[in-house]
Amino acid sequence: MASTSASKKRKREAGDDAKASFVLSTQPKSQLGPVLAHFPSVKPSKSTAFSCYQTGNNAETLGDTDDAEFADLPTLIAGETESVDFHSANQTTGCRYLVGVHDKKTGITTIRPAPLHTLARDVKALKGLEPIAVSVLQRLEARAALGETFGTKKAKLAIKAQERNKVDVSAMETVVDHLQESIQKSTQALPSKEEAQATADSTRLVPPYNAEATVPSEVYPLHNIIPEAEWRTLSATPFLVVGQKQRTPLLPFQGSKWINQHLHSTCDSTSPSKTNIKILQYVSFMMFFRKLAVQSNLGKVSLEEKLASMPSVVADGLLSRFTESARSSSKPQFTSQKETLLLTHMFALCLRVDDYATDTELIARDLSQSTQSINSLFKSMGCQIAKLTLTDLKRLGLPDSAAETKRALLKVPLEFPKPRGKRR
Repeated sequence: MASTSASKKRKREAGDDAKASFVLSTQPKSQLGPVLAHFPSVKPSKSTAFSCYQTGNNAETLGDTDDAEFADLPTLIAGETESVDFHSANQTTGCRYLVGVHDKKTGITTIRPAPLHTLARDVKALKGLEPIAVSVLQRLEARAALGETFGTKKAKLAIKAQERNKVDVSAMETVVDHLQESIQKSTQALPSKEEAQATADSTRLVPPYNAEATVPSEVYPLHNIIPEAEWRTLSATPFLVVGQKQRTPLLPFQGSKWINQHLHSTCDSTSPSKTNIKILQYVSFMMFFRKLAVQSNLGKVSLEEKLASMPSVVADGLLSRFTESARSSSKPQFTSQKETLLLTHMFALCLRVDDYATDTELIARDLSQSTQSINSLFKSMGCQIAKLTLTDLKRLGLPDSAAETKRALLKVPLEFPKPRGKRR
């Protein structure tokens, strides 16, 4: 009996499948039809009524609406309950959905396209209300409350530390006027920008300069470095009447490659510059003076006794300008500031001989100093440390290989390096 009933059931299902059929809807394409709705948040009750509306621009979009399908028309779905309004947020495009209606009597399933709408909701009681503005202080308080409730031990300690560091503004109201008066009194004594610049210029360890110079030769005038009384004691003739081997012994300081190169090239030229020869002689005096002054500080020699080999006017001038005397002693002291001043005076003369483009590496080797320290002194005089351009090489008569060496270039208008700001 079980086998017979199962066989009859299979025959009945097969008969039903033979009767089922699918047809397309014969209603006009533009006639109102089924609509699919998606509620991502609040789902209304089944008794909530919805209406479908066509938007005003469907005629412009699709032309003749009689030929357009309902699913393709721009439509809007809206409905409401006592407390909530529902309306279409957007109409899904790019996908096509079909809805089938099955008639059990005839066994026919009618298929018709249907649009899909995603619906948003608005709470009626909140319409027309603007959100309350939240201040920065309220945000910080709310954040602190969350940290106190759910924060880690480290976060709670940070919150307490921040609260301890808070400034009570109301307590400061009584002393605001007093603080302003104190600030005004204190700032009255501050120098102006021009006064501060003048003070900085007066304390620079460089020779007297002309800030308004229009050519490099006017920046550091010659007789601001070599007084005229000392200039008259210098002579170029002894160097011009002897050969190369006899010139170097005439110099008080014979270990300078820079001086020897310039002295030989100047004396051997067709029209030797006596001014440059005298400058080279004075630079040799300055190098010799620096060597003796350093040894004197170490107690190895007596500076006054060793300077007897140079003209007394030059020796007295160097002593007066580049040494200091302590109150308890008459012995001259060669301080670091005076050494810097001596070197910048010397470098101003070197720039004049080199047509204001000096090879700092060569001078650094002569003075047994690092090139970096020598470059910093040239920069303090307003020079730029850079490689020569083709125009500079042509002006100085140097080969192309000289472009690889950086030199100290003095240009106008004169600009001294600006002090670096302190790092915070």
